[in-house]
Formats: sequence, structure tokens, C-alpha cells
Amino acid sequence: MSTSASAVAPRPPMSMLGIFNMCFGFFGIQFGWGLQMANMSSIYNRLGAKESELSILWLAAPMTGLIVQPFVGYYSDRTWSKSLGRRRPYFLVGSLLASIALIAMPFSHTVWMAAVLLWILDASVNVSMEPFRAFVGDLLPESQRKVGFAMQSLLIGAGAVISSALPYVLGEFGVSDKAEPGTIPDTVKIAFIVGAAVYFVSVLYTIITTKEHPPEDMEMFRKQQAAAAKPLTALAEIFTGILSMPKAMIGLAGVQFFTWCALFLMWINFGVGIATQIFKAQPGSPDYEKASAWAGVCFSAYNGVAFAFAFVLIAISRKLSPKLIHSVCLLLGGLGLASYYLFSMSSGVDKYMLLIPMVGVGIAWASILSMPYAMLASALPPDKMGFYMGVFNFFIVLPQIIASLCMGWVVKNLLGGNALLAVVVGGGCMILAAVLTLFARDSSAKTAH
Repeated sequence: MSTSASAVAPRPPMSMLGIFNMCFGFFGIQFGWGLQMANMSSIYNRLGAKESELSILWLAAPMTGLIVQPFVGYYSDRTWSKSLGRRRPYFLVGSLLASIALIAMPFSHTVWMAAVLLWILDASVNVSMEPFRAFVGDLLPESQRKVGFAMQSLLIGAGAVISSALPYVLGEFGVSDKAEPGTIPDTVKIAFIVGAAVYFVSVLYTIITTKEHPPEDMEMFRKQQAAAAKPLTALAEIFTGILSMPKAMIGLAGVQFFTWCALFLMWINFGVGIATQIFKAQPGSPDYEKASAWAGVCFSAYNGVAFAFAFVLIAISRKLSPKLIHSVCLLLGGLGLASYYLFSMSSGVDKYMLLIPMVGVGIAWASILSMPYAMLASALPPDKMGFYMGVFNFFIVLPQIIASLCMGWVVKNLLGGNALLAVVVGGGCMILAAVLTLFARDSSAKTAH
């Protein structure tokens, strides 16, 4: 590959404290993301949305990622500020806007107000999230990238564990989890306000503690910046880059597609599904509020497993290929999601039993956050790291868009309005992704092209 202004010289190894500091912002990002994943369907439901409408109301999230991330990645590759460097300006702006949206979200009075705030929140999260993936490629030598991505998994798991369970914990400490129809309980309101503070402070910590390396050839870099400032030039380069994406990325497309279809089906249907199909609760009733809070605990459980299993991934990735690891982990996650069908067929289910399948989901989630990036890392040109991390997101958001457009009709007309069956369908998608992983190309074992 020819030298360019934004290509980087080999990086010296970074200490574990340095890697922790570099990745700590992901703790805050996932704290906000975890609150959204565990509570948005219930917020929509409390504001009057039907179960069959949830998929389309979630459409803002993947649509925002599809549009925003390639552009954010492209321009972050071509950004340099003396005070904030390349990626950190995006961290700062994204965290500030996301924190504002988190504070406003639980005070929504209508479904469409919540939908607009979700769009703002997801756009802001996308501005800060993908540059964090490129951060690993920017600052770490190739030998430490698996550790860097695993550290991100650890911090993502920690943030999600706390955020997902926070409304339930607040309720246990006496904060009211009851609300009038069309309003949001105090447990959720306080959790979102706390999440906004954690998001911003965590990202700010990374900005302050981690410095970036300037471009090797600043004069050539400025010329690239000037060309990128022309919209038609930028669009042409983005389109060309998509058409010439690394083969390893193309090979992972199917894996990512079915993996994230499964995750999206779980996120938007699980809370409502267990409340209505397992606990037989009606929206607005005290039992429904308790079941929704327990769904957050289940999400906290799988993120806790992911946090713990990330340590295992660091160890076994030295001996086993990322391809084999990822395939087995996805299989366990798919079986976990599919097993919720058995709970829907039983009466008097102990709520703690619902945590058992989340062990498999958590193992899969830890792998999803690290192994695909480890398989892909060596195939990405260093001067286009941010851009291709954004393009890789296509295979994450496209299945979510399709699920948003189709699953409402499927739940209503084919699944009898049973949201829990959509979670089971997600389990099947994840099992298929496990099979496809065995045929994907692993660039971590090859020299970058």
C-alpha cells in the first residue's frame, strides 16, 4: 500500500493503564446505550405504543448509524486539532449531545417525542462510538489490538451491567417505580439522568488522559483535508472506498448481518415479551412495571457475563483462532435466546430462571464486541481506519433496518402479537451466524494487504 499523509509509523507498546485510559470512554458510551436498550421499548409502551409498532419506532437507531458512521469515520481520518487531535473532537461533541438527549428522554410526553429524542441520542452515540474503534488501530501496535478490543469489551460489559440494572436497583432502594398512564416512573428518570453524567465524564476522562499522534506528513495531510472539504470529492471517495472494501470485511458481512438481527430482535422485544407472555401482565399495571424492571436485570446479567468472559477471551485468543472462538460463542448465544420459547410454554416461571439463558447471550456478546474486529484488523489500511470501521457498521445496521420495517408486521400477523417469539427467531438468526462464521476469512492470521 502506498504511503499517505495519514499513514502511521509503527507504534510502541502501550501499558495496560494506557490501554484502560484509552478505552474508558466506552464505559460511558455503553452506560447510555445500555439504558436505551433495556428501557426504550417499555418507554414507548408506557406512552401508548403497541407491541407491533415497536420495531418501526426503533428504526431511528440503525438509520442514523447507516448515514452517520461512514461520514464520521471519513472525516475523523482527515481531522487534526492541536488541542484534541484526530478522534477526540468527535468523542467530545458526541458525548455532550448524547448526554442532553439522555436527560430529556424520560420526560417525553408522547411516542413521537420519544422517537425524535431516540434519533438524536443515536446520532450522538454514533458520532462518538466508531472513532473509539479506530482509536485502537491508531494508537496500538498490531500485537496489542486484541487486548485493546478485549479491554473495550470489559468496559462495555461493566457499563451495561450497571446501567441495565439501575432502574431495578433504584426501586429496591425506595425510588418509586409507579407512574400514571402516559408518564415514566421516577426510577427510569433518575437512571437516565445518572447515565447522562456517567457518559460525559467517562468520555472526558479518555480525552484528558490519552494523547494522539499527529500525521507523519502534515503538508500532505492538509491537502487531503482540503479535498475532503469539497462535498462531491468526499462522496466520491466514500463511494469508491465502499466498492473497494477489504475482502475480509465482505466475508464477515453475513456473520454480522444475522448476529445483529438477533440482537436487535432481543433488544426491542425481550422486555415486553417477558412481561406479557411469561408474567401475563398488562401494560400500566404494577406487575408490568416489575417485569419490565426485571428485563433490565436480565440484560444486566448478560452484560455481566460478557464482562467476566472478556478475561477468558484474552487468554484463549492466544491459543485458538478468532473464527473458532466466535462461532462457538454465537452458537451458545443463539441457543440461549431460542430457549425462551420453553419459558413461554410453562406456568409459574421463577424470575431467576430467566437469567440462565443470559449466560449464553453474554458469552456471545463478549465475542461480538471483540472477535470480528480482531478478524478484520489487519485488513484495514491504517490511513482509512475510521472510514472502514464506519463502513463495517453497514453490516450491523442493515439487518436492524430490515427488522424494523418487517418485524412489526411479522409479530402482528405471523406471531400472533407475541413479542417473545420474535426473541426466539433472533436465536435462530444467531445460530445461523455461528455457521457462517466458519466460512469467513480471518485476516488476523494473515499479513495486511
